[in-house]
Amino acid sequence: MGRLKNVYDFSGRAAAVTGGTGMLCSVLACALAECGAKVAVLGRNMEKAGRIVAEIRSQGGHAIPVRVDVTERSSIEAAGQQVMDAFGRVDILINGAGGARPDATTSNELSFFDLPQDALRYVFDLNCLGTIMCCQVFGRHMGNQGSGSIVNISSMGGFRPLTRSIAYSAAKAGVSNFTRWLAVHMSQEYSPKIRVNAIAPGFFLTEQNRFFLIDEATNEFTERAKRIIAHTPMGRFGEPEDLIGAVLWLVSDEARFVHGAVIPIDGGFSAFGGV
Repeated sequence: MGRLKNVYDFSGRAAAVTGGTGMLCSVLACALAECGAKVAVLGRNMEKAGRIVAEIRSQGGHAIPVRVDVTERSSIEAAGQQVMDAFGRVDILINGAGGARPDATTSNELSFFDLPQDALRYVFDLNCLGTIMCCQVFGRHMGNQGSGSIVNISSMGGFRPLTRSIAYSAAKAGVSNFTRWLAVHMSQEYSPKIRVNAIAPGFFLTEQNRFFLIDEATNEFTERAKRIIAHTPMGRFGEPEDLIGAVLWLVSDEARFVHGAVIPIDGGFSAFGGV
């Protein structure tokens, strides 16, 4: 009796959260800290990271800011070493760094045939390659420990290609495929106590996709945003807090037999056939 009351007690565990300065993963970083984990908030903007760390510390949590550029292996290596120096281990990795770019997205002004190579490469590197390299660096530490839990951030775009969003959707499909591959690899080559899963958020209004969803001139929903809401049975965009329950469950011992899964958190978007 009473075991379930302590399901999300992560005292003694260390977590690294990439994209930790963003709207979604900053909430996850705070939630992990609230549950007792020592949290490294990883991002490129140290001013934002410092604010999030200060918030966590003000609530009695333990957190440090760590600068990282997930498109550069040397930067990830340095960040990984900083986390190990501070915490001595890493038990949880949330790979949340990602985003889109308008010039890697088709529009009335920019056709598929004219999308620039540098924009496409940037989105692939940020979302897919960045996730892979972070798993290489932090996964090595988990391999040495013989335990750990990785949660990658995929997307509904990885399930169903989104119109106009070529680079982002393809990159997130790569994240989903890589998640399943890495789950098998870590179990077979290192330890069955290292679990790898992903979440696939539906549509959340963030700074990265605001250009898609909000008309700058009117500050109203775009036609695309209205179609999304119409195809989301719950009738709204997601809120960052909507991710907390699934992520805490995935990194907890209650999900100890959940491995290689990609969990939709989408308000029913992927279940709706449109009729």
